[in-house]
Amino acid sequence: MPSSQPIGVFDSGYGGLTVLKSIVEKMPGYDFIYLGDNARTPYGNRSFETVYQYTRECVQWFFSKGCPLVILACNTASAKALRTIQQQDLVASGTDNRVLGVIRPTTEISGLLSKTGEVGILATAGTVASESYVLEIKKFFPEVKVFQQACPLWVPLIENNEHQGPGADYFVRKYVDELLAQSAGIDTVILACTHYPLLMNKLRQCFPKNIQLIAQGDIVAESLVKYLKNHPEMENRCSKQAQLAFYTTDDPTDFDLHATYFYGEEIRSARVFL
Repeated sequence: MPSSQPIGVFDSGYGGLTVLKSIVEKMPGYDFIYLGDNARTPYGNRSFETVYQYTRECVQWFFSKGCPLVILACNTASAKALRTIQQQDLVASGTDNRVLGVIRPTTEISGLLSKTGEVGILATAGTVASESYVLEIKKFFPEVKVFQQACPLWVPLIENNEHQGPGADYFVRKYVDELLAQSAGIDTVILACTHYPLLMNKLRQCFPKNIQLIAQGDIVAESLVKYLKNHPEMENRCSKQAQLAFYTTDDPTDFDLHATYFYGEEIRSARVFL
């Protein structure tokens, strides 16, 4: 076995860095590798087949770097590619490596958070179209009603660092109002895109105070801790030297500039050619 076996964290761009930040805070002694597929982002408006192909290529890259476990910190990849990778690719290859997503940990607790039994989902168009949240929540909480709202302009605003200015206010309010118009009973809203925590301040101003907003970072981090506790054979494979590395499929200089907003610290990345 290679001496370094980091946990891989993947996203189509920058959003997964908000998840990585939470994971590192919960698991500071572990090694991690982050990869953003910025050269081919966004994934949200691409077909299931294309997202699966791109995600599969990135997962194979993680495996080549010695990662025994990969977290798809991308809702679109989790919605459109995870199941096929888990049920077909990993089985066919006979590998002991594993790939996990961000949707299941979030949906496992969603029904516990809502008092009215009505949950709202704010997500990319691709995640909404997949209905992954609707299906997964119904598995755990059949009685819960789920209302979805696609927010196609939020990711471009965030990635162009326009999300904090007044120009973003209209589009934040627009999608919030469209979600709330679907039901007056919604009391819990899941930010089902890892970019959206950067809009948290604006979102809190738009939503009534009785509605709780749920970001995924801490949920995924806590779920990963539990997973490794329940799977000691995987936990033992993960190296623990507190090493952290960042990679992108596009220009590292541009990636580093934007990634700082998401990770909250200055980072240095290297380029990967898939």
